[in-house]
Amino acid sequence: MTKRFILLIDFSDYSSNLIKYAFEWSKEANAKLLLVHQTNPFLPAFAEDESRQFIIQDINDKAREELKALAKSHIPDTVEVSFFVSEIDFHQILPELLAEPFDNLIFIGLKSTGALKKLFLGSNALRIINNSENIVVGMPKGIDTFSHEKIFVAVGLKELLNLEALNNFLKFIDHENTSITFFHLAKPNEETSEIKERLQRLSASYADEFNTDFAIYEADNRLDGIKSVINNKIDEILIVQKGTRIMTDQLFRRFLINELVYEGQTPLVVLP
Repeated sequence: MTKRFILLIDFSDYSSNLIKYAFEWSKEANAKLLLVHQTNPFLPAFAEDESRQFIIQDINDKAREELKALAKSHIPDTVEVSFFVSEIDFHQILPELLAEPFDNLIFIGLKSTGALKKLFLGSNALRIINNSENIVVGMPKGIDTFSHEKIFVAVGLKELLNLEALNNFLKFIDHENTSITFFHLAKPNEETSEIKERLQRLSASYADEFNTDFAIYEADNRLDGIKSVINNKIDEILIVQKGTRIMTDQLFRRFLINELVYEGQTPLVVLP
């Protein structure tokens, strides 16, 4: 099935790098590009339906031209790019787009806020991750160059890793010069023999296609331990699964995800 990248563009400071990164990746994955933008037209309260539709259409047309201009500044004219602009909420648009006959990755921007620069998955991004059954790629602001040399996959003890989704994601990755580390985030004094066996099996099952390894990090030094492996470089990708401890653990989200993804410029891939 044809691969496609769906880029959710809001014309923020994140949009240009998001397009650059996805375009570079699309060349390697042979994926089509679809840029999607949601407008928010201001409509007079007492306007008639015909007037309202005229205003909406005018705003959408202008946004489409802006979207095309943004794409043109980062993507060669020889590359086919599709555009979808609508006032309809992203969360109504996406199911229709995902129903089309493509293997899709959804790209969204990750934003930082506050004095401590905690990671902030904007309301749209968080809702998309929670509601979508598709793979979502969250991009920090500072990265615009695609690389896949090191992939880190978080593995939970109670929740089985969605191998179908992981395998689908790996179809978008060139297997040459790519290493995968399966890791687990353990609580203090947690019994790890079972998860160690699971990590070993996962590592072995992908060893024919990738360079693989596994690791277990204790909770009391989770940040330093993982940072010793995940070095905050742009050639790394962090994969987590929706609903696992890594996505719900507030301490992990506050410190580790912020450090490795936002400040470390590491793309975050969320499996359904």
